[in-house]
Amino acid sequence: MTSDICLLVDQCRAGDDSAIRQFIDLFRHKVYALCFRMVGEHHEAEDMAQETFVRVIRSLHHWDRERPLEPWILTIAGNRCRTLLSKRKRRPQAHPIEEHVADHRPDLQPAQILAEEVHLALQQVRSEYRQAFLLFHEHELSYIEISQQLGRPLGTIKTWVHRARREMIARLSQRGVLEGREDEVRRV
Repeated sequence: MTSDICLLVDQCRAGDDSAIRQFIDLFRHKVYALCFRMVGEHHEAEDMAQETFVRVIRSLHHWDRERPLEPWILTIAGNRCRTLLSKRKRRPQAHPIEEHVADHRPDLQPAQILAEEVHLALQQVRSEYRQAFLLFHEHELSYIEISQQLGRPLGTIKTWVHRARREMIARLSQRGVLEGREDEVRRV
């Protein structure tokens, strides 16, 4: 065993955080590789490596300096993985459901089409109307905040947002997007 490793172990035993980080960095890759080979899953291998280092640091005072350090650490890692694997075996196995379960999620295609139509209609609205409309509906600014941001009177901003809505409704109606929704449109 090299004197550098022994010195590092002594510093870890004394609670030196930088020595502990250096110690972990020294053995991290070998411990993780062993854990991954044993458990076969990245996240569980990381957990097992972390548990290994917690146990190793806590148990460094039990390590026999006459024996090599790395096999001792890898033995602890192997034991942690075997414990996990035995717990896995005791877990109840999930059985696949064989009957077909109907998909009751709403069809998103009509919503996507409507979103595209609204976007197209909004692109045809006068630019200052569109800007006021977006600030109000997408950025959720108040009329006063929009007025301050655009440097326009409050009444002008209200008119622009209203006109943007009306122009969009007209364009959507022309394209047949609002069929059957006339009652909803009148409320706007």
